[in-house]
Amino acid sequence: MTLPMPLENAAPALDASILIVDDDVELCELVSEYLVSQGLRAEAVHDGTVGLGRALSGAYSLIVLDVMLPGMRGFEVLRKIRATSTVPVVMLTAHGDDVDRIVGLEIGADDYLSKPFNPRELAARIHAVLRRTSSAPTNPAAAPSPDLTILGDLEVDTRARLVRHNGRAVPLTSVEFELMAAFSKLPGQVIPRDELGKRVLGNQFLHSDRKLDVHISNLRKKLGPSPDGSERIRSIRNIGYIYALPGNSY
Repeated sequence: MTLPMPLENAAPALDASILIVDDDVELCELVSEYLVSQGLRAEAVHDGTVGLGRALSGAYSLIVLDVMLPGMRGFEVLRKIRATSTVPVVMLTAHGDDVDRIVGLEIGADDYLSKPFNPRELAARIHAVLRRTSSAPTNPAAAPSPDLTILGDLEVDTRARLVRHNGRAVPLTSVEFELMAAFSKLPGQVIPRDELGKRVLGNQFLHSDRKLDVHISNLRKKLGPSPDGSERIRSIRNIGYIYALPGNSY
């Protein structure tokens, strides 16, 4: 793999520290070099167990995590990360392995990229995920929340990037939060699938991509049913999705 030339009109780099967990030492060196050229800080480890400890240290803005790792497989690392942390994770999967991609998203990955890949595409995906999370205030608990939407037993605070269920914070990935923020702005209204996908996934979204549907499925599970037992987020066949308001029929 050779390093691509940086894009002349690339967006300004975000001040962020990236942890790469992959047992391919040469790949890590090349990717780290390219990310640094893009204004990011990058560090690599080559073992799943070591990677988990670093990922949970709170020192990194985003984790790039390979599926196949010595010490601890990538999926298990991701499960343990998601048990206590919402740090963004981009998974690296084998080319054409749809099962790995879906499993990674179901566990809580924010995005994935198939090997082999161009470091420029990885950098673009990292920047896209970081932009979705960079608006959170340094101390959300102390910050005012003027952008608060109440949907029955749910509160969506777009400034603090928090969703609360009966007063308790719901741990969401960056994509899941963006989905909930979109629904909170248009409760009871159908949002076309393509519009929703582009809003939360940006230009990476393709109509045929099932990534959006997996993220929505994960969000449904975390939120649980409405107090009346009905489904909060409903699929409208061949159109899109709707955050259903209690008492309304769709």
